[in-house]
Amino acid sequence: MIRKPLLLKLYDAAYMQRWNDRIRPVELTELDKQAHKMIIAYLLSKCEEDSGNRDIDWLEIIEGGLFEFLQRIILTDLKPPLFNKIKEDREKYSKLNAWIYEKISPVIAPLGEEFCSRFKEYLNSSSNSINREILGAAHFYATRWEFKIIERTDPYGYHMEEIKKDFRNKQRRYGKLKGVQKFLSSSKLQEFSDICGQLRFQIRWSHLHRVPKTSVLGHMLIVAIISYLFSLEIKADKIRTINNYFTGLFHDLPEVLTRDIINPVKRSVEGIREVIKEYEREEMEKKIYKLIPPKWHLQMKMFTEDEFNNILDRKGNIIRDGELIKCADDLSAFIEVYLAFRNGIKNEALETAKYALTDMYQAKIVGGIDLGSIYADFES
Repeated sequence: MIRKPLLLKLYDAAYMQRWNDRIRPVELTELDKQAHKMIIAYLLSKCEEDSGNRDIDWLEIIEGGLFEFLQRIILTDLKPPLFNKIKEDREKYSKLNAWIYEKISPVIAPLGEEFCSRFKEYLNSSSNSINREILGAAHFYATRWEFKIIERTDPYGYHMEEIKKDFRNKQRRYGKLKGVQKFLSSSKLQEFSDICGQLRFQIRWSHLHRVPKTSVLGHMLIVAIISYLFSLEIKADKIRTINNYFTGLFHDLPEVLTRDIINPVKRSVEGIREVIKEYEREEMEKKIYKLIPPKWHLQMKMFTEDEFNNILDRKGNIIRDGELIKCADDLSAFIEVYLAFRNGIKNEALETAKYALTDMYQAKIVGGIDLGSIYADFES
């Protein structure tokens, strides 16, 4: 069962500042980094599949990404060089992971013993499967993307050359992967990744003061994770679970073209929502879908054209739970409002959003998920 402590724990990453010992022209948060990492992991995995690798396990990539995200939340400000040094000593790394599990277990325990066992096993495994390698490569490229921003601001800063040397070593390591080679040889795929990364600069509810501020990019990852957790709870099959996650991860990608348009604007004039949707579709065709291989288009459109309807296969089986992804999207918005209240920020717009969402989901069960209980958790 999904409970309040886990949902709030995910948002801890929105407070975590990255590169906080460097001059930064913009805030760089852990939540945004993890979101960009998982988008890059998707691109690298698709490239690896296109190169003929049949060992890609999308569930392992999704869940591994979540486990590494939770691990990072617990470790907070542990600098990468120190973390990597600890990893070199198997005994010390095992003790560190035991401590991490002890800290996170009360939060993830409601998800069940199987989930907790998989998390513990993932932390303790020394496997170098292609799926873990892809996550490692995605982590590296998302970090390097951030570093390029830092480097422009302070090119001669302390240890900059050491950081660049480390990046060159990692480039050589991950450059052996076929998926990475394909990604790096495609300027269009790299442009697509850059466009996704730019969503970290688009702040949600930008007309309102909130703490923590959350970006469109970070919000997309939260919706993806909640959609995945919903899928686990209803015991959705593999295809359905994967599609739910990636629909959550990409559902607001069109906002790179339109910005984050708040619901009152969408409701202000009859028919404006339809105009916005049509504009998004046209611009996505012109500017975004052309950056990815044609055979990815159908899947990407399923992820990004977010009417939140269920999608069925030819046999009538659900392969995407649009209604649950919509619920995940609304729950994410509700938690953002809840956190603003908890941090001492209240105004009419936030109060209206809170009560509207609470009323909508009070005592409501959608697709097998008891959303009424989840919302009630936040009132207790």
